[in-house]
Amino acid sequence: MNTLSVLILLILVAAWALEAASSLLTMRALNDGVPEEFAPVTDAGRYATSQAYARANARLNLVSETAGLVVVVLAMRGGAFNWLDKMAMALFDAPIAQGLAFFALLSLASYLLLSLPTALYRTFVLEERYGFNRTTPALFMLDALKSMLLAAIIGGPLLSGVLWFFAALGSWAWLAAWAFTVLAMLAIQYVAPVIILPLFNTFTPLPEGDLRTRIEDYVRAAGFALSGLFVMDGSKRSGKGNAFFTGFGRKKRIALFDTLVNAMSHEQVVAVVAHEVGHCKLGHIHRMLGFGILRTGLTFLLLSFVLTYPPLFNAFGMDRMSTHAGIVFFSFLYTPLSLLLGMCANSRSRAHEFEADAFAARTTKKAETLASALITLSITNLSNLTPHPFTVFLHHSHPPVVERIRRLRANGGDTAS
Repeated sequence: MNTLSVLILLILVAAWALEAASSLLTMRALNDGVPEEFAPVTDAGRYATSQAYARANARLNLVSETAGLVVVVLAMRGGAFNWLDKMAMALFDAPIAQGLAFFALLSLASYLLLSLPTALYRTFVLEERYGFNRTTPALFMLDALKSMLLAAIIGGPLLSGVLWFFAALGSWAWLAAWAFTVLAMLAIQYVAPVIILPLFNTFTPLPEGDLRTRIEDYVRAAGFALSGLFVMDGSKRSGKGNAFFTGFGRKKRIALFDTLVNAMSHEQVVAVVAHEVGHCKLGHIHRMLGFGILRTGLTFLLLSFVLTYPPLFNAFGMDRMSTHAGIVFFSFLYTPLSLLLGMCANSRSRAHEFEADAFAARTTKKAETLASALITLSITNLSNLTPHPFTVFLHHSHPPVVERIRRLRANGGDTAS
């Protein structure tokens, strides 16, 4: 073991310790008292179920993170990465083809050993136990196959370009890889609403009627242009509700889960839409996109410094240095900075949620309606109402729902009847 091997192992253990602490603190923060904001609309039994659901998720996350650490350490110390690289070399002669094969083999191994068992348990045991799962085994398998196919279609050319840049452009490779990746990101964002998302769900135009009229009237009054207003058949996989914007430019769409439409009043749905409009009108989407672009550039710049650093490859027992293996090994070294940048992004995102709430309350003049929508959504989804502050700081892109409700009510309830 060289010094870098020890450093990487320490990084892996430290990252696991943070996740373990988060899971344990989440379970510790659970309590029997219903928050006063929810007391009028939920009972002790339903609240106890939401706490049990949060506890079960925290335990699964702890087990999953522990399994991930064990598998990575065993692979690192047992020469698994070198073995996969040799398999890739035996399959192809061209360096880029070897790189694609290496990533494909590594992704498949990671999926079979880690992702698939966790997803199966989460979907067919945990989510089933709490009444959310509506995914059939056939749909689960079809989703997995579609995801793999998309990864090959999108990730293959993207990875090929990155590998070529680092092989051909020397010190400027990181800049070319950055620009190429950003262009790919923007293209995916643009085509996702019309090509990618419909591969997994059916998006039906919201029917004419009171709800559509209310939403269109609000959007028009807010000065916001939409290319479409759709209902998504989220109920074919889960009983949970949600709503989101997708696309940008002329492809901006609002998608409402059918579960959300069925669980809320029309006024509440409009309040949720107003919140999503707030994200766009306040520039949150562009800011987070800009942050992601800068983060990608920093990642490629740092990557360029270690791709030809022999101790990094020795730490993983490799017989040779290669760009494709270097990218994987760099991801472990990058973990501390990735966590830090992720926490910064989550902090900014939580602030954006408060701002979007305030925008919705101001433009609809019905703060209490949005608060009631958040309560309905939280009860429907069995949300954890008492997340530990450390877990919120580490992972949450949204503030705790109780904080959002309190802030909405502190800034004024309904200002119009």
